[in-house]
Amino acid sequence: MSTTLNTTTVGASRIGYETRSYFRSPDAVFFTFLFPVIMLGIFTAAFSSSGEIQPGPGTEGVSVGAYYLPGMLAAGLLLSGVQNLAVEIAGEKSNGTLKRLGGTPLSPVSYFMGKIGQVFVTGALQAALLLLVAATVLGIALPTTLEAWLTFAWVFVLGITTSALLGIALSALPRSGKSATAVVIPIVLILQFISGVYLQFSQLPEWMQNIASIFPLKWMAQGMRAVFLPDDFKVMEQNGEWDLGLVAIVLVAWLVVGLIVSRVTFRWIRRDA
Repeated sequence: MSTTLNTTTVGASRIGYETRSYFRSPDAVFFTFLFPVIMLGIFTAAFSSSGEIQPGPGTEGVSVGAYYLPGMLAAGLLLSGVQNLAVEIAGEKSNGTLKRLGGTPLSPVSYFMGKIGQVFVTGALQAALLLLVAATVLGIALPTTLEAWLTFAWVFVLGITTSALLGIALSALPRSGKSATAVVIPIVLILQFISGVYLQFSQLPEWMQNIASIFPLKWMAQGMRAVFLPDDFKVMEQNGEWDLGLVAIVLVAWLVVGLIVSRVTFRWIRRDA
């Protein structure tokens, strides 16, 4: 019991340390924290002149900014978890930080708690900033029902946890800290383009939609669209429904995959180091 309590206490203290370290890194703050906010502003400014986006004739439309807001929220989860942690941990392996931590009483569980906690804190702040900018600067109407915000809450929690664990798992792939961005960023960027973040998912080829459906970002974006878009827009989804139950199942499945792969592959130093 005391060992578990000590692990939890150390892990909680690591959250503050990891969060402070994150905000001291300007490139991480820009590419994983501010990037979705900037992209939403660009998309809104660039395409607003084309008029509202409608799911069909005679249906309620929304502005370009309102349509892309859910995708940017989902992308923020991916960037905060997968991209941030995969690059950061690969760098810590390369520069010897993990080797030094491995020589201390710090357990891998406490280390994971610190990283995942940091992603929760930064992801929540990022989502709050994105929603604040959307509502006050871009004039996007936010949901007014408790049901919508409860859906947002569980999609956010599942999405950010899954992304964090997948980021830890993916950190084992780069062979060095220098190659981490070259390995991780293309994966994250491709997923954003095929998962309905930068392009309307309904307009993508069916084969591309099927590939995107394998990965969690498509489901995070779909869950967010269920929160922020009128119900008529569900006809633009792959199955013509929001499929929130399936969203939860897929995210939980990827969470388990991330947890298992993280546990199997994580080492304080690389095996081939």
